[in-house]
Amino acid sequence: MAKLLSYYQGNDNRKVTGGYRARPYKVKRKALGGGPPVMTALAKDNEYRVKERVTGGNVKVRLYKAVYANVYDKSTGTSKKVKIIRVLETPSNPEFAKRGIIVKGAIIETELGRAVVTSRPSQDGIVNAVKLS
Repeated sequence: MAKLLSYYQGNDNRKVTGGYRARPYKVKRKALGGGPPVMTALAKDNEYRVKERVTGGNVKVRLYKAVYANVYDKSTGTSKKVKIIRVLETPSNPEFAKRGIIVKGAIIETELGRAVVTSRPSQDGIVNAVKLS
């Protein structure tokens, strides 16, 4: 796995037109740095997670590769851990479905049937879904 880079997302007080530039009132902080997006991909055999320290000393679990999903069935009121077969469609970006990227709102095909993803796998470290009737 490649080293994660940070992306500074603050304001450098840059004037495109030139002229006087005020001194910044604060310096760059690690908390202002973002990172590359985690694209949770559908995997064949084993899942891959990484724990990452975030602002405030909290830990965020990032899911890079997913095999299973926790699917909740509204009719029976039970949830089950089932294997994900494929990604059918993603409303946020149609290309994600072709590449097998799982995001919140994606419709996936599981062993129980079609389900919609309710969690954010790249933020939560797990795929939770609700079965579609």
